[in-house]
Amino acid sequence: MFLCRRQFLEVRTPELLARLVDVVSSSGGSNRNATTLATPAGSSSRPAVASSSVPVYQPVVQPAASPSFAVDLNGSVGDEVGARENLPNALLGVAPVGVGDGLLGDAEENDVEPDMIDDDNGDDIGASEPALAVGGSSSGTQQYPPHFSALDLDAMRQEGVSRHSVGFGARDAEGTAGLTEFQRKGIWEVKRYNGPHTCLATSISSDHRSLDYHVISAFIMPMVRADTSVSIKVLLNATAAHFGFRPTYRRVWMAKQKANGLIYGDCDESYNDLPRWVLGVQLTMPGIVAVLRTNPVRVGGQLDESQSYFHKLFWTFPPCMEAFRHCKPLINIDGTHLYGKYGGTLLIAIAQDGNSNILPVAFALVEGENAESWTFFLSHLRQQVTPQPGLLVISDSHNGIKAALEAPDGGWLPPSAYRAFCIRHVAANFALTFKGKDAQRLLVNAAYAKTEVEFDYWVDILRSEDPVMCEWANRIDYSLWTQHRDEGRRFGHMTTNISKCVNSILKGVRNLPVSSLVKATYGRLAELFVRKGKEAEAQMRTGQQFS
Repeated sequence: MFLCRRQFLEVRTPELLARLVDVVSSSGGSNRNATTLATPAGSSSRPAVASSSVPVYQPVVQPAASPSFAVDLNGSVGDEVGARENLPNALLGVAPVGVGDGLLGDAEENDVEPDMIDDDNGDDIGASEPALAVGGSSSGTQQYPPHFSALDLDAMRQEGVSRHSVGFGARDAEGTAGLTEFQRKGIWEVKRYNGPHTCLATSISSDHRSLDYHVISAFIMPMVRADTSVSIKVLLNATAAHFGFRPTYRRVWMAKQKANGLIYGDCDESYNDLPRWVLGVQLTMPGIVAVLRTNPVRVGGQLDESQSYFHKLFWTFPPCMEAFRHCKPLINIDGTHLYGKYGGTLLIAIAQDGNSNILPVAFALVEGENAESWTFFLSHLRQQVTPQPGLLVISDSHNGIKAALEAPDGGWLPPSAYRAFCIRHVAANFALTFKGKDAQRLLVNAAYAKTEVEFDYWVDILRSEDPVMCEWANRIDYSLWTQHRDEGRRFGHMTTNISKCVNSILKGVRNLPVSSLVKATYGRLAELFVRKGKEAEAQMRTGQQFS
């Protein structure tokens, strides 16, 4: 008992009380060496019998109600002990007896797909775990757990029950237990309990059911709430350090998915919540732009107009559209993968002001990076956020972006807009054909050259290394990847690194349900504008002027 107390600090202080009981033998003598154990309120008041042939004189004590169940334990069980509705209320929803008070795990596994359930989460507890004995023995002592005080086992034996199984359990916990009486030993034994665990053994083996993903989920919940991007490895190490057992990676992954679901909502329901949230923001923030596209649902070849599938969503906020008017006339676009249940891609447009402050201006949730998705995003970006002429778009050389920018009616063709490549992506494509970091460095230096003389210097060195390298670079229009031919539109921006910075900020929300992701962009941008607004007001109060 004290070993458990040391290992589980949350257990309340245990008490063990003993009292002497006068036992009168058949000869009328008094035996003062017999003792009984006094248990806390709610436990059985039956005395411990040292021998079945020796009567025990015990004051009449009414059974006290368990503190966990407000029921009258004086009611009789009745004859039909096998019927669940005739069992005393104390047995409905009974939890396993052991250390600890809190519910460490959820018994319901319906929220997990069948193929996601651990192999070691079966139905039977196994013979390795100690059985809970209930009843009396002709040679031992009788000890009743608190919630079994209403079972009149003697009356049940008088009914001729020699070996009878009684199923009991609460529908809430979806748990049942097998209760079996052994006639030879004269005791009742719990053979199986299928329900939430409230305790853990002092030493947990690799196949112990107590440390399932429900228990791990309850433990890692504060860590996931504080940082949803926390890695599985970190959670696994924390679980091992806390419980003294190293669970599998898969079990911790399932625990994190459950924690995310409890904190941020169900992935499926989030698609239904998204239109309602967008509508609510539109009512409270006039000017917000949100374009939702859905696909129809067909059942048996017939169109079901009562429901639809989520397809795409474009959104931006009024402060972003207003702030972009004061930023450099260029924009970075990029896509980042989502790691939720259904995947997808988040498309982002990023701008920068004269003080090098990064500003996200528009977002889109799409199924992936393709021509259709980029056309959807860039068309609404042009119409709603960036109508300025002469705008420069910096991106990678993705074919979907190329098709969207070259669309005749997209509004991105010169002189309305211009395009430039991210030199980091150009260098990565160059390295796929030509090995060696030195050649890649020469190409990057040529791209960053601000004058034609400097550019020719690096190109000549590259040509001396391998003329084929220069031929590869010459196939790309110089205005797309060099700084000395950008006509001043790049403002020194040679990469899409500013969009990568935003991707790193949003990394923590990329595995969340879609509604939580959209809400996160709203919340973080609101915090950004409040913080930057206070900084600007403080600067103006000190007499600083802005151009």
